Amino acid sequence: MTKKKTILVDLDGVLNQYNGRFDELQIPDIKEGAKEFVENLSQNFIVKIFTTRNKILATKWLIKNNLDKYITDITDIKEPSHLHIDDRCICFDGNFSNTINQIKNFRPWYK
Repeated sequence: MTKKKTILVDLDGVLNQYNGRFDELQIPDIKEGAKEFVENLSQNFIVKIFTTRNKILATKWLIKNNLDKYITDITDIKEPSHLHIDDRCICFDGNFSNTINQIKNFRPWYK
C-alpha cells in the first residue's frame, strides 16, 4: 500500500475569495470550484490547510463550507510536504537571477 503524500493548501487567495484585504475576524466566502478541488486532491493526497489565521476560525470556515471531511489538519508550520499550493509563491528553478526577476515582477492573481 502506497502512503499518500501531503499537500499544504493556502486558505486565503486559494480556497476563498481573498482580495488582499485581511480581516482577522472574518474569512471571505469560498471560491467557486474550491470544494471540488479539495475533494479531488483528497482522493490521492493528505490535504492540510496552511494558514496564519486563527485555527478555530479556520476550522469553523471549513465546516461551514463542507470542506472539513477532506482536510486532515490546519497548520501555520511549513511541514514536510510534496507540494505547497499558494497564491503568493514563486517556484525556484535553480537560477537566482530568474528568481530575482520573478520577485520584482510578482503580482498575485487577483491584482
